[in-house]
Amino acid sequence: MKLCWRGIRSSHKYPSFSKGVIMAYCSKSRSVLSGRESLWARLNSYLMILVLFLFSCPAVNPQTSSVTNPIKENGVVGGSLQEQSDARTLEPGKTFEREIKPGERHSYLLRCEAGQLTEINVEYSGTNVGVALFGVDGQLILNVNNVDDAEGSKQLSVLADVSGVYRLDVRPLGRRLEPGRYEMNVSQPRAATQQDRDYAAAEKLLLEAGRFVGQGTGQSKRNAIGKYREALSLLRSTGNREREANVLNNIGFFYRTLGELDDALDFFNQALALRREIGDPRGEAISLNHLGRIHVALGEIQKGLDFYEQALALERASGSGRAEANTLSNIGSVYYDLGETERALDFYNRSLPLYRAVGGRPREALTLTSIGAIYFSRGENEKALEFYERALAVQQKLNGRSGIAQTRLQIGLLYAKLGNKEKAFDYLNQALDFGRKIGNRYTEAEALTVIGEVYYNAGEKQKALEHFNQALPPRQASGDLQGEARTLYWIARSERDRGQLASALKGIEATLQIVENVRGRINSQELRVSYFSTVQKYYDFYINLLFELHLRNSAAGYDEAALRASERARARSLLELLREARADIRRGVDPALLERGQSLQRQLNARAEEQLLLLSGDETSEQARTLAGELNALTNEYDEVQTRIRKTSPRYAALTQPQPLTLKEIQQTLDKETVLLEYRLGEMRSFVWAVTPTTINIYELPGRAEVEKLARRFYQLLTARNQHPPGEDMAQRRVRLAQAEAEYATTATQMSRLLLTPVSSHLKTQRLLIVSDGALQYVPFAALPKPKNEGSRFKGDKEATATSPTALQSPSLIAQPLIADHEIISLPSASVIAVLRKELSGRRAAPKTIAVLADPVFDKDDARVKLREGTRQQNESAAATPSRGKTGGVPPGVILTPAVASNRVAAPGKGGLSLPRLSFSRREAEAILAAVPAGEGMSALNFQASRATALSPELAQYRILHFATHGLLDSQRPELSALVLSLVDEQGQPQNGFIRLNEIYNLNLPADLVMLSACQTGLGKEIRGEGLIGLTRGFMYAGASRVGTSLWKVDDSATATLMGSFYQAMLKEGKSPGAALRAAQLEMLKQKRWQSPYYWAAFTMQGEWK
Repeated sequence: MKLCWRGIRSSHKYPSFSKGVIMAYCSKSRSVLSGRESLWARLNSYLMILVLFLFSCPAVNPQTSSVTNPIKENGVVGGSLQEQSDARTLEPGKTFEREIKPGERHSYLLRCEAGQLTEINVEYSGTNVGVALFGVDGQLILNVNNVDDAEGSKQLSVLADVSGVYRLDVRPLGRRLEPGRYEMNVSQPRAATQQDRDYAAAEKLLLEAGRFVGQGTGQSKRNAIGKYREALSLLRSTGNREREANVLNNIGFFYRTLGELDDALDFFNQALALRREIGDPRGEAISLNHLGRIHVALGEIQKGLDFYEQALALERASGSGRAEANTLSNIGSVYYDLGETERALDFYNRSLPLYRAVGGRPREALTLTSIGAIYFSRGENEKALEFYERALAVQQKLNGRSGIAQTRLQIGLLYAKLGNKEKAFDYLNQALDFGRKIGNRYTEAEALTVIGEVYYNAGEKQKALEHFNQALPPRQASGDLQGEARTLYWIARSERDRGQLASALKGIEATLQIVENVRGRINSQELRVSYFSTVQKYYDFYINLLFELHLRNSAAGYDEAALRASERARARSLLELLREARADIRRGVDPALLERGQSLQRQLNARAEEQLLLLSGDETSEQARTLAGELNALTNEYDEVQTRIRKTSPRYAALTQPQPLTLKEIQQTLDKETVLLEYRLGEMRSFVWAVTPTTINIYELPGRAEVEKLARRFYQLLTARNQHPPGEDMAQRRVRLAQAEAEYATTATQMSRLLLTPVSSHLKTQRLLIVSDGALQYVPFAALPKPKNEGSRFKGDKEATATSPTALQSPSLIAQPLIADHEIISLPSASVIAVLRKELSGRRAAPKTIAVLADPVFDKDDARVKLREGTRQQNESAAATPSRGKTGGVPPGVILTPAVASNRVAAPGKGGLSLPRLSFSRREAEAILAAVPAGEGMSALNFQASRATALSPELAQYRILHFATHGLLDSQRPELSALVLSLVDEQGQPQNGFIRLNEIYNLNLPADLVMLSACQTGLGKEIRGEGLIGLTRGFMYAGASRVGTSLWKVDDSATATLMGSFYQAMLKEGKSPGAALRAAQLEMLKQKRWQSPYYWAAFTMQGEWK
């Protein structure tokens, strides 16, 4: 009997087989998709892929023939026709409609005449059905049991070369407990044509390919490809384009599993083009998934995500739940690899119910493994093991070898982390064995790498290196670039431990070349930042290795190379943002896309404001969760739109991405009065470089944990006044502050000794440029005690005044602060200043001097509100009394502390925010404007200190912008951090007063200075490799060449005093902003009331110092 597979079709005219192995999957163990089932499941999946073509003829009386040799195979029971007494006869032109319940089997008898072809159509609803065909001898010929949607159709055609009676069995598939219905009709038989026979020959080859597939080895996959290629030419002669596309996809799939990605891309692209041509959207989605998978493996992550998103849209439009679930899981894997675990978890959780609804057990198990991996990465080992065991239980029932391999890999990793080496090796070796048996190069390489890591951490370095070297060829063969980078990194570490530094250097540089390649292909700035944070350990190792080489040969330039590596590893996205800022990348972009971005921005801001209104204490946790989910979804969509804007922008495409500076280029940015101190915190040891226009020196510091522990304690002691422990009375507060003051002196000295003493011999200049890292970004270097043996004082200072030990002695310090002799400027990286200067060169200075926004109106009960009835009138002094409210819950990551009259920070209160009026900010504004010639300044106070004023193009007319108000810090969603301006209008009606970071990016503010005289405006979301993402970079993007910000909640009165001195020094005495800030801080230090660095050290200057 010849078999031709013409079409297993769903109700959407799409071959349901394409739900099987052709669905794309991600390479990582977190989410390995279909195509990794047991031998029989794989074989049946390939039968799904084929377009079913069974040949049948008119049915006859069952008594005229007999069948022997009953069999039972894969749940399908054969038997003689006499045994099938309940079998019904199929007649041409007739339709059978029946209900089928779980566990039932319906049998039908067909009379097939040699050389004739008959078509059978089975339409089903309520449950998917499987169809099995038995020959005249009772042997199973074909079992089509692909689990598909609960509604669809399967078309079978039968061409027999032997006359006789055949049996067709129908049974329900999946785990549905409800009965379903199906309808079966049989066409009139016709004589087979030569085209039919060619098609049958092709399908015979495809069945042979399917048998090779079932063997699950690398060689059997190559054999299958050979059969598919033979069949392809026959299929093309028949003109069956849909079938041709399916086979093209199959060939691409097996080339991909063999790691031959160029060939795989070729065949997938052919399949995609053909499926688009014939109008097969669900088949198109499958090819898109495969292409997405390959591009992700090649490091083209953005391109891979684009393919997945295209597939997702097609799957949702066609109602294919299983395919949608697969794509969601694929996208989750990408985000996991980028370090976006929350986003990954969201996609995995969205896929799980879809798998359960359609009975997608293999993929459900792999998604459970992926979720377990996320919890493992968070250190929640028990929860991770729970998900792994759930996945393993499902996989063992399904006998899914590849799926089991991935789960066992993860369990092995977990036990290795827990120190149970015996159990770890047991699971890992099983995974390795599975990977090799089924010819899965990714699984093989991953298992070898993980086994090597376990040996390495156990101190067996030689065994580790052997496994890493074994892992590299299959890594490269599988096209897994990120996996290859990881294996190369471990080889480099092992070579370093053997003393082979040259080999180690070669290995880590190959690793970083892959990293830079992958990073450069990601359009989304957010994803670039996330990805870059996951590979920082590679740069740390590289810098450590260069330092060791420097110790061996100090004249070889390894210290310079280490500084270059440090610059490559920090604030890269900020460099790129500053480069694109002047390019007007929105020009030439689809207006609809721009409008969508603006609409999402408005929705984000509205939801963020709703979140603050929930802080009354009356909100429910369910409300909070719902709103947080909406914010996450909007944030993700907004980022996707921004990515599409960049992708479609002609101006963005023309941009050349800035490169980190070399030592020579860094030195060219410096002058003889400036020294750069650049810090890099590493796991085992940290470093600081001291760079002048003519010299470079590198010094070793303790590891990250020790440095950051001391830095956090320093910050905690310095800001003790801002802490309000529950139940603390005034007496207890005084005792706590006294203890903090005493400990602060010792801790500050330790910080100075740690960070400054190694470079003390280089501190002979007026100006220090500080590039911090990690928790050091929270340290006000101005407040650190001067190290011993430090050199000359700041030029231009008067003798025995601000710099004298007596004048500067503070109860909080045991030595003069660093600010006594140095102007201090902070930078995200040394390379930032070069990009700023290049982008701002030639810019015409704004015509006017300064615009000040201060003393906004936050509350309808403020006496400045003019009620319509005119019944409330209070004097100005009464209005200064802060509004105090009940403190409610706060969203995670949002810094909101109890309302304190003297602090410029937003606080939750009854009905939303309780914001105390900042009465001293009015005095601050008046003092600033008094230093400005008439007509050169603009004052926006009271209701005019509003969002409308801040967003007005008029602000671009001023060289200096000063905001004296409250700040709102969102460390989880930095794009929602904000300055808070007037929240009510003159009638007391609420209005939007938030200027959020995502809006600041869209402003045009060509200012020489933006001063944010508010709380914690210098902070943000800390991301390794990028630093603090907050308001500072938003204003730099908008055009500011320098930004003044604060590191903690600042005192209102002290800030007003400091700002008055600052602007006096800058506008009257002509000092640069950095020098003016130093002068103001020294002036504060001379006053007993303000001597504590808590009052004067919070403000820092970032950006240009000239």
